[in-house]
Amino acid sequence: MTIASTSYGRLRGDLSDGLRIFRGVPFAKPPVGALRFAAPEPPACWDGVREATAFGHGALQAESPVSQALAMEVPDTDEDCLYLNIWTPGVEGRRPVMVWIHGGAFVIGSGSQDLYNGAGVAARGDVVVVTINYRLGIFGFLRGQDIGGGGLNSTGNEAILDQVAALRWVREEIGNFGGDPANVTVFGESAGALSIATLLGMPSARDLFQKAVLQSGSANLVQTPEAATDVTRKILEHFNLTPERAAELRDVPAAALLEAQTTVTPRSGAGMAYMPVVDGETLPRSSFEAVAAAETAGIAILAGTCADEMKLFAFMDPGVFQLDEDGLTARAEAFAPGRGADVIATYRAAREARGEPVTPFETYQAMVTDVAMRFPVNRLAELQASHTPAVFTYLFTHKSPSLGGALGACHAIDLPFVFGTYELSAMKTFAGEGEEVALLSSRVMDAWLAFAKTGSPAHEGLPVWPAYDASRRATMLLGPECLVVDAPMEAERAFWDRTAE
Repeated sequence: MTIASTSYGRLRGDLSDGLRIFRGVPFAKPPVGALRFAAPEPPACWDGVREATAFGHGALQAESPVSQALAMEVPDTDEDCLYLNIWTPGVEGRRPVMVWIHGGAFVIGSGSQDLYNGAGVAARGDVVVVTINYRLGIFGFLRGQDIGGGGLNSTGNEAILDQVAALRWVREEIGNFGGDPANVTVFGESAGALSIATLLGMPSARDLFQKAVLQSGSANLVQTPEAATDVTRKILEHFNLTPERAAELRDVPAAALLEAQTTVTPRSGAGMAYMPVVDGETLPRSSFEAVAAAETAGIAILAGTCADEMKLFAFMDPGVFQLDEDGLTARAEAFAPGRGADVIATYRAAREARGEPVTPFETYQAMVTDVAMRFPVNRLAELQASHTPAVFTYLFTHKSPSLGGALGACHAIDLPFVFGTYELSAMKTFAGEGEEVALLSSRVMDAWLAFAKTGSPAHEGLPVWPAYDASRRATMLLGPECLVVDAPMEAERAFWDRTAE
């Protein structure tokens, strides 16, 4: 056992393989009762020594085919979910701090999943690793401010404010766990990276972190107050509540709210009902605009995507494997109205030149990966690089052996490499195993650790990693071969740049 002190009381954690581990540490009051849909409040103090040897509840969430396929279920969930976990080599000293924000489309996931075990990173790099929970779905993103007269004043960004509260707790308390509050790196994947992009645009998050790693996510998935309010109206209608009675949603059983989330506002394709709101207050404007205006100057950025991101979700898209030319054209037109044929021609010419398949399925997967993931990430990097030199990008190319290789280098394939958890049974199937996997994981972990320590991911195990800028677009390929390429897939990027003009 090991003891640490905080401003709220003392904690008793575990000792394991030279690390001190504190689980289930409250960073805010339980968001229940009157605090449901409210901004997080600081935790209550306690007397004596609080046990911190078991993870706290994960946020309430519905089952997901993706989490089931990757053995990433969160069995213990509850509204009372605002807890964090700490892995530290010692409570003395001042080490770099890495705070993980989990993904899951803002509706699933937890900081306590086995995949995100922080022990490997903390021990390998002599850093403090923190993983956090935050409210998900209807509990974290329901906007009530514009309903009118109903006493529900939520902004729709309460989940992101949970993250701000966790980062504020880290700034105030992590020194008691051997961490340096002046050297904090946030890192996250998918919705975790989307969260970090949102935090970049939030005044309340200013000065809470100095470096950021965005894995497969940028600032492109946000919604307007009007769209968020429309979701709230649908939820009220489901419960036969008028806008004037909106506050009564605090009295609805949590299970009923979760059921409404999945039936009234189901996720379909790229349609996400629950995500950050550009509300003019907590998030004054798009983070792209905030970054372009140099509000984020000085924050080092490491950002990238996986080569075949959207193949993970192909099995949730009826008919995509039987896609023909007409179907491909229709989908291309949805991305670029009036220019569908040009999109297809651009992608096929570029892919043929690289020796890549150009079937309707493969062409569409490349297209949707770029639109949803790769180009928004590179756009954020380019904007940040215009005023901050410490910006680096990567493309993760290791392919999953699952399903005969059908997944390719899909979304989330990078996760077990970042945390060194590739030996988990489910990850052996998903990420593969053997010396090649172990070597790539060591290279990736050392890059993330170097970035957390110095603001650059460069280390002896990789080629020289230049900073990213609009003239060269230097990108590190992380896969069977690690090397730097300039402006990968430039023809496709240039097409979408012209389309956006």
